[in-house]
Amino acid sequence: MASSPAATTSAEPLVTERLVLRAVRERDVPALTRLWTDPEVRRHLGGPVVESVIRIRQRRIVGAHGFHAVERASDGVVLGLVTVDREGRNGETEVSYQFLPEHWGQGYAREAVAAAVERALKDVPAVVAVTQEANTRSRRLLEAVGMTQAESFVEWDAHQVLYRRVRS
Repeated sequence: MASSPAATTSAEPLVTERLVLRAVRERDVPALTRLWTDPEVRRHLGGPVVESVIRIRQRRIVGAHGFHAVERASDGVVLGLVTVDREGRNGETEVSYQFLPEHWGQGYAREAVAAAVERALKDVPAVVAVTQEANTRSRRLLEAVGMTQAESFVEWDAHQVLYRRVRS
């Protein structure tokens, strides 16, 4: 949750085969707090978020535009968070995501990110995403949803890769 996405894609829930991407609710906050504090989730995101920032995020995330809790449709369990920011990196629409480790490797992140990117591309010419060069799982996910590497740079003392998908 870098900045608060201003104008974003539709606030309507986005339903896939197994998931519902919807506005964040109060009951989602404990799962999202785990995302912000889990060392494995935060491994390529600068480490766990400090307590003072967590408290601010907990207050601001509920119902915030562009932030989508990813819920498993079969049982309502919150798996992660997908963010679509229309005013992201260099003014382009940017997608970002975090999932709880117990849900990794099951295709949930790929399914959610693909759906979010597809929806965004209905309204904007391109979508970007940034990940650390060392984050091979994230890089594979971005490539799997049709994004291609566009730039490499150093930021936050780490090599980063920007991926882009252009509306076809």
